[in-house]
Amino acid sequence: MSITLILVIITSGISYYAFNNYSLMDKLILNPYRVTQRNEYYRFVTSGFVHADFGHLIFNMLSLWFVGESIERLFGMLFGASGTFYYLALYLVGIIVSDIPTFLKHRKNSKYNSLGASGGVSAVLFAAILYAPLMQICLYFFICMPGFIFGLLFLGYSFYEARRGTSYVNHSAHMYGAIFGMVFMAVVYPGAVPQFFEQILTWRLF
Repeated sequence: MSITLILVIITSGISYYAFNNYSLMDKLILNPYRVTQRNEYYRFVTSGFVHADFGHLIFNMLSLWFVGESIERLFGMLFGASGTFYYLALYLVGIIVSDIPTFLKHRKNSKYNSLGASGGVSAVLFAAILYAPLMQICLYFFICMPGFIFGLLFLGYSFYEARRGTSYVNHSAHMYGAIFGMVFMAVVYPGAVPQFFEQILTWRLF
């Protein structure tokens, strides 16, 4: 069984249980104020295993499933037995890093909460985009485009929405998770950077 599938099963199980168990949700969700006041830093990780609703959960887990399997195999090919460690580091540290700006911004706000695996999923997705920028990414299964085009649109939209600050979605987590994913891939496999530009230069719109 792949690590990706294990992550999907564990996250889905915990999220489903937390939907009907407010006490569990309250213990796992990222509340920056509680982290600050009670040193509950574990919430940076556990918040990535709970979701707001089924739509939130399904979108994140499908995204992870579609891309995570490929990155998991790639890391196995590049790093052998250490591939699993690199993959888990990419995903879990992505969840943590993506929430740091949110934590710093809202650490004095006791009413602010954040949850979901979006930061980790974005990290995995953008690591894949750096390695294979011409791979096709499809929105709603029929609007397809090269990965690097999707990446530019995604980062631009996330930055815009984060600046607006009018949505309940933590767009800054998407953005910082994506940036972390690219940096992670560039560090563990530096060859991905020149390959990224070489592949883009071969791309033609028509």
